[in-house]
Amino acid sequence: MPVLTRLIPSPVAVDISRGALDDLAGVLADQRISGSGALAIAISGGSGLALKEKLSPVLPDADWYPVTDGTIDAAVRLAEEMKGRKRYDAVVGLGGGKIIDVAKYAAARIGLPMVAVATNLSHDGLCSPVSILDNDNGRGSYGVPTPIAMLIDLDVIRDAPARFVRSGIGDALSNISAVADWELSHQVNGETVDGLAAAMARQAGEAVLRHPGNVTEDAFLTVLAEALVLSGISMSISGDTRPSSGACHEISHAFDLLYPQRSALHGEQVGIGAVFAMHLRGAHEEAGLFADVLRRHDLPVLPGDIGFTVDEFVAAVQYAPQTRPGRFTILEHLDLPEDGVRDAYSALVKAVGASGGRPDGGR
Repeated sequence: MPVLTRLIPSPVAVDISRGALDDLAGVLADQRISGSGALAIAISGGSGLALKEKLSPVLPDADWYPVTDGTIDAAVRLAEEMKGRKRYDAVVGLGGGKIIDVAKYAAARIGLPMVAVATNLSHDGLCSPVSILDNDNGRGSYGVPTPIAMLIDLDVIRDAPARFVRSGIGDALSNISAVADWELSHQVNGETVDGLAAAMARQAGEAVLRHPGNVTEDAFLTVLAEALVLSGISMSISGDTRPSSGACHEISHAFDLLYPQRSALHGEQVGIGAVFAMHLRGAHEEAGLFADVLRRHDLPVLPGDIGFTVDEFVAAVQYAPQTRPGRFTILEHLDLPEDGVRDAYSALVKAVGASGGRPDGGR
């Protein structure tokens, strides 16, 4: 008998709305995640501490764990602290991407379900089966279970620094380039493409790309949040980061590794990488559209917008394939020498127009 369906790993509850955080305890109880309220809540030193004051009265049986950074050491330490205290029903990551990644890893380490409560929309790791954590060699990707529940309170998102919300736009748009790389690998190498994961990731990117709104509007914030959640679920479906990570992310990882003290936000870097990757594959109209949309949202388009010289960008592009050995993208396919990368970049600048640079230098 044929297989009639497949199970898709995904959260049992997703709430993206104004005031979603007000009913955190009710959502967890209704979904049978935590009826007792015995929760270990990992928080940041900024937005997390502020929200602790609001939530403590309605979560009297929760314990709060401040997390100082997004390192593998912090995640291991958090797991040990939680394990030695008491029995919890679940771990809650309350904060930005770093806090949620640390909480995902710590929850996996001690075998507890994890609830993600995002305070900004900086990237698609909010609902993904991956934790990105700093380690002694730079930065690593660690496989973890998908969060069992996902809450995004639009009132909280509105209070986040606008730059950390806009960053998620770059990450969502990069899905389109990442899926194009996946399909290229299928054409050249026969790599299997999961059609459902690819469709979900691509449509998430297209929804943000085509939306006329901006980060001051609930309608746009809802679409962006949904896109980032769907991107994470697409990775759970495929079993890896392929639907959302291609040449765009290789270039971003190269920035992180080569220039660790100068790299910008993840979503800003992958947006730049996506524009360049689309141009490389000859999708000039799409590259121009990406550039227009990024500029409309006050995001960087060219490396100079975040303080990198042409020489530094060329070096990053040449190093990029080493960041994901075995992954085939337009960078590996073309295998351009230094002069070829430089010529392609010059052509891109002519096509999309040179940027004047951002007042903050991308910092």
